[in-house]
Amino acid sequence: MNSLGDDCTELKKQYDACFNSWFSEHFLKGRNDDSLCAPIFKIYQDCVKRAMREQKIELREVDSEINTSEHQQEQQQKPDNTKS
Repeated sequence: MNSLGDDCTELKKQYDACFNSWFSEHFLKGRNDDSLCAPIFKIYQDCVKRAMREQKIELREVDSEINTSEHQQEQQQKPDNTKS
């Protein structure tokens, strides 16, 4: 999967590779210090934030859309107690 910004895709691949290596070689062996990938994650995160600004995507709007979608799903999953 590509990143939000085209110029961030390579950074995402690098972070994904680092994370997968850390997860299998460290985390699954009981070592949970996640600082190994922190530098590349920071660079990738900054790139994504920049891409969001360039595309005029507000994180508040994304959160709002997610919350609205989750609320709608919850309402659809609730049994209808108004029927007799």
